[in-house]
Amino acid sequence: MLHIVDDEDVIRDALAWLAQSRGLEARGYASGEEFLDAVKLPGATGNDGDCVLLDVRMPGMNGIAVFDQLVKNGLSARLPVIFLTGHGDVPMAVDSLKRGAFDFFEKPFNDNVLMDRVEEALAASRKAAEAAAVQARLATLSAREREVLDLILAGMMNKVVADKLGISMRTVEVHRAHIFDKMQVKTAVELAGLLK
Repeated sequence: MLHIVDDEDVIRDALAWLAQSRGLEARGYASGEEFLDAVKLPGATGNDGDCVLLDVRMPGMNGIAVFDQLVKNGLSARLPVIFLTGHGDVPMAVDSLKRGAFDFFEKPFNDNVLMDRVEEALAASRKAAEAAAVQARLATLSAREREVLDLILAGMMNKVVADKLGISMRTVEVHRAHIFDKMQVKTAVELAGLLK
């Protein structure tokens, strides 16, 4: 989902059209406040990644303040921000990029270059969402399951894991089954690939 935050209707409409021409879903917001309210709602972001095209100069809450809120709430990885402005300068761009903005474009911009960066930001958002999902699954493992997981990832067989932890091989098998279930994998190779 491409979130377009700009106070000008014509800009929002043009950017939405550009996004749709690339097969991307887009949603426009006339203010930073409207956007921040929307992203707090469950299901307000897409499953195929998200990206925010954010105008710097808007009445009310400007784009920099909106970005600060995303960073403060830990959403900048899930919602990569590409700034758009006709009033930016090099220090503003450098500062924004240092704080985690995905990119910074001055108006007028090249449509294809902008949309290429949007697609890259969407891919980064998907990757961040996948990593967050893996971390959430890891958090469901018990302390013992984490120990077994570490030994499995080290390439140890069930008998070796049992000897090392001082538990029965059957208990290792049960832990292993729980780990695979919680991590949503079927094999140790798949598990290693997920956690690399």
